Formats: sequence, structure tokens, C-alpha cells
Amino acid sequence: MKFIFDRNTWQEIFGSISKNKTRTIITIVGVLWGIFIYIALSGAAKGMDNGFEKVFESVSMNSMFVWGQSTSMPYEGFKTGRPMQLKLGDVAKMENRIPEINNIAPRITLGNFGSDPVFTVRGQKSGNYPVNGDYPVYTKIATKQIFDGGRFINDEDILQARKVCVIGERNLQELFEKDEDPIGQFIRIGDVYFQVVGVHKLSQGVSFDNDNAIFIPFTTFQKLYNTGDNVDYFCIAAYDNVDVVQVEKDVKALLRNIHRVNPEDERAFGSFNLGEMFTRVSGFAKGMTFLSLVVGIATILAGVIGIGNILLISVKERTKELGVRRALGATPSEVRNQIILESVFLTMVAGVIGIILGAGVLSIINNLTKDLDFPYTNPTVPIPYVLGALLIMVILGTLIGLIPAQRAVSIKPIDALREE
Repeated sequence: MKFIFDRNTWQEIFGSISKNKTRTIITIVGVLWGIFIYIALSGAAKGMDNGFEKVFESVSMNSMFVWGQSTSMPYEGFKTGRPMQLKLGDVAKMENRIPEINNIAPRITLGNFGSDPVFTVRGQKSGNYPVNGDYPVYTKIATKQIFDGGRFINDEDILQARKVCVIGERNLQELFEKDEDPIGQFIRIGDVYFQVVGVHKLSQGVSFDNDNAIFIPFTTFQKLYNTGDNVDYFCIAAYDNVDVVQVEKDVKALLRNIHRVNPEDERAFGSFNLGEMFTRVSGFAKGMTFLSLVVGIATILAGVIGIGNILLISVKERTKELGVRRALGATPSEVRNQIILESVFLTMVAGVIGIILGAGVLSIINNLTKDLDFPYTNPTVPIPYVLGALLIMVILGTLIGLIPAQRAVSIKPIDALREE
């Protein structure tokens, strides 16, 4: 290892490199291009992955919606076109028969899906807003950020069918004075007064509700609007690492069985699988990362082979010089090590420059996408991955350097001195 720190070794390496600067620069560019492509593509894919994770951070990634539609096939004496009405009793049956389900939140609403919003009044201010009847479990599927001092619907609200509500930021702005504390105040929703117990913040990512949505206890909604056990739709969250597509199929199959629907009728119940969409996006990002790795390694390998070819040419040009060194007592290992060190040095220089350029491109992309309404955040490549890529380059540079090094060692001093 002493030869690495020998000044004469490096003088010879730099002397060799400087003899044909254009050829050296082209060789380095060929190698750095590989690690640059890997960092740029992999970082870009990670930025997309981070962006979608941020968009979905307020909802369960394995969540889905299921609602009733109309039958499209006759069954057991029932005609086509029978409307499907989900019931509260469906919840317990799904939880008992589909173990992959983590949480189920039955929801009932006014002001969504074609129904009219509810006229809401507070003092001299009023507006028409959607009203949702919910259980506390809903926040385990769709996180609700509540301003300090407030809360969401709790179990006691459900048991006692309390007339309490959680309003949104827009409700707060339109019904209350600026800087007025709404907690504990009363608003009239329809013909009934409700006490405000919380204000939910507007979600920056995917949200199931608008910033003007009002939440009241499910049981209170039942009594006020005489909805009985009817449910408009279910929000369902499966456990992590389960097949959300299969869970969706199992849920709809069970609902068809419960409501006596033809097992082949796919139109009786509608659904939207958020987990499936997230899985597809995540799979695309992983595919991009893998593609960048394959392309990057292939380009690095091509560039490193180029270094080997350049060093073979260099050895050929330095045949007489190497012969003189051998005649003056240089051992084969000293000659071999110098050629290998030159190969590793060129590879390292190319790798570091490629990393710097790749990081610069990712920084530019990050700055350009900061204010865009697009799910893209913090395009980066983990440091261990970068160091791993650099290590691969060094290993390849060492291996490819063995070829010209062996060629240099095979030169006999007497033959070299005759070389013209």
C-alpha cells in the first residue's frame, strides 16, 4: 500500500493522463454518465414516491369505499333494477367474515352525491354546507387534524346522540368573526342547534371531505333525519401487507350474499379502491428505480471498459518507458499496481463528478417542482445507495485495470528497449 502514497507514483499517473487530455476527458465523461443517470432517474422516481406518500398521508393507504347501486340481474324472484341499501348490520358481518379488514366506518351524508346541502345559521351569517353522520372510527381511516382546544366526535357523543358538531375552516371563516373562538358556540343546522366542539383543518393531500364539511354523531343524524339503519357508504381500511384488491372482491361478494344479489352481478355495489391506486403508483416508482439501476450499471460498465481500452493504448504507447523501468529494477507488482491505480483513480474521479452533477440536477428539479400542484416531493437518493454505486465503480475499475496491467507486466525489458 506504500506505493499509493508515493509522490513519484502520482507524478507518473498524472503525466500519463496529461499526455492525451482529450482522450482522458472523453473517457471520464463516458463513465460519469452512468452514475449520473442512476442518481437522476432514481432520485426522480423517489421524488414521485415521496410526493404520493405525502398526498396519501392523511388517509389509510389500504382504504376503499363501497356503496349501493342497482342490480343488473334478476335473482331469487327479485327483478333487475332493485336499489341496494347498505345497513349498519353489514359492518359486524364484514368484520367477522373478512379478517383482513382493520376498520370499517359507516357514513351517512347530506350535501354529497346529488343530495342538497343543509342550510346552516349562526347569528346573522348563514350558508349551505354538507353534513356527515360519522363514528369516531372514521378518523382511523381518514385522519382529521383538529385545531387546538377542539376534538372530533367521540364514543359518548354516539351513545348519547349528542347535538355536537365539528366544523371546517371555511365554516369558521363564513359563520364566525375573525379571531372568534368557535369552541362551545352554537350553530343551527337545519332546524336544530348544535354545539361546536372542534374545527378540522384543510388537508393538503387526499381528503374524503371538503373544508366546509360539518360532522355530527351518526346516531344524532339517524334521529334527526329518520334514516334508521341505512348507510350511504362504507369507508374500509385493510391491514397492511394484504391484497387490497382481493379484500375489495371479498367485501362485494359478501354484500351480494347478505342482500340476496346474484353472485355474478358486478353492478349491484360500486367501489373505489384507493389502496389499489396507491399500489400502482408505488409500483411505477419502484420500476423506475430498478430501470435506473439497470441503465446506470450498464452505462458504468461500458464506460469502465472504455477506461480499460484507453489504458491498453496507454500501455502500448509507454512500452519503452515501462521497459526502462523494468530494466532499472521495477518489479512486476509495482508496474501492475501503478496501472490498476490509474484505472481506479480515473473511475473515482468520474464517479465523484457524476454524483455531484446528479445531485445538482435533483436540486434543480426540487426547486422547479416546489410550487407545482403535482405530487412530487424531495427527489433524493439514499447515501448508502450512492456509496454502493461508487463502490461498484471502483470494483469494476480495479477489475478492468487488471487487463492493461497484465499487458504491461508481460512486456520483456529487452523487447521494450528495442521498441521504436
